[in-house]
Amino acid sequence: MKTSEKIVHASLKLFNTKGERRITTNHIAAHLGISPGNLYYHFKNKEDIIRSIFSLYEAHLHAGFQPYAHKHVSVELLIGYFDTMFNILWRFRFMYTNLTYILSSDEALLQRYLQVQQLALDRSSNILGQLKRDGLLDVDDDKIMLLADTMRMVACFWIGYKQTHSSSIAITKTCLYEGILRVIMIFKAHATPISIATFNRLEEHYQTLHSLQAAKHSS
Repeated sequence: MKTSEKIVHASLKLFNTKGERRITTNHIAAHLGISPGNLYYHFKNKEDIIRSIFSLYEAHLHAGFQPYAHKHVSVELLIGYFDTMFNILWRFRFMYTNLTYILSSDEALLQRYLQVQQLALDRSSNILGQLKRDGLLDVDDDKIMLLADTMRMVACFWIGYKQTHSSSIAITKTCLYEGILRVIMIFKAHATPISIATFNRLEEHYQTLHSLQAAKHSS
């Protein structure tokens, strides 16, 4: 792995575990056992590192969507898509803990983020539209985009919500399963008689995963 890649991955790990605002380039260099000058040879500042991490984030989003790009649309595919999104959210969770600050500090990064999110919204809307046409979701045509946007809102701001509405600001995978369960709950409100059993089964599946993760975290 190249030094620049090591810096990006080490920074991502430190940002996720300690918080981006607490970590300086000196911390990153010390973690890697390199000099600050060596780090600055590859990245001119921390913002430059964050932009490279965002490129990695974009690549994960693209790769995560590909398994669903040409498959028959089903409820399982829909939930799997959001499961993938929440897993990416976990991998890059530092961005979502401080999203407003990071984006407001870098106009170019904000524009990149908006483009990525618009693409995610279009993909989600297409999946929802197909589910409606297949009789699996009961939602008005003019509400499909709004429903997809609501799902995006839950995904993008779930970590921030959990941090500001619980006694602990620590983010665990248990929190992410709670987010997926909330997404399923919203979708169930639009389920049809032929899809409700599938939604119930998926809800039970993720509730089990949530319970197992919660038990692991508390032990």
